[in-house]
Amino acid sequence: MPDIFDEVDEDLRAERARRLARRWGGVALGVALLVLAGTAGWQGWRHLENQAAARAATSYLALHRAAEQQGADLPLAANGFAALGRDAPAGYQVLARLRAAALKAETGDAAAAAALWAEIAADGKADPLYRDLATLMSVGHAIDSGDPAMLAARLGPLLAEGNPWRPAARELQGLLALRRGARDEALRAFESLAADAAAPAGIRERAQRLAAGLRA
Repeated sequence: MPDIFDEVDEDLRAERARRLARRWGGVALGVALLVLAGTAGWQGWRHLENQAAARAATSYLALHRAAEQQGADLPLAANGFAALGRDAPAGYQVLARLRAAALKAETGDAAAAAALWAEIAADGKADPLYRDLATLMSVGHAIDSGDPAMLAARLGPLLAEGNPWRPAARELQGLLALRRGARDEALRAFESLAADAAAPAGIRERAQRLAAGLRA
């Protein structure tokens, strides 16, 4: 995958906020999917004695490996995860639907992905961690096409102190400011995020590079 930072400075100087947002929209999503990979294993151990959960774990991991293969049929994998999301025990239902949504978005089925994320975000039985993740992913994928004010409003709850997705939400908040053409606001957001010792190192580095580009 090409380095997403290669042309950041050029994009900023040229005021091509839409192009920049499209590239950066996947940043938080990539982090989120890495979390899912670890969570799947945790869910499997938590429900080790539950045969249905064990079968779901096996199916989930098999689908994950198949989707990661070079030349994988991603639409087929997405449908497989969606089917697992309908039939699996509660924990794996959410994980599978999240993975299905990400794959559908990756393969261009944005409407289906958005529907799945909205379904998860509204699922009162799902863990708030996953509900917020669904919101984060949906905003990230809509950042170059959705209404900035509406997207910012959806990010609002994720910006609360203590929310585990807060740094990623602040990153998207800065990108939304860029999308609106509010360069000073975006600069303040990225500078604040770059200085936040509680944020993951990768997010701080990206914020620092964007801030530097905006100051140039």
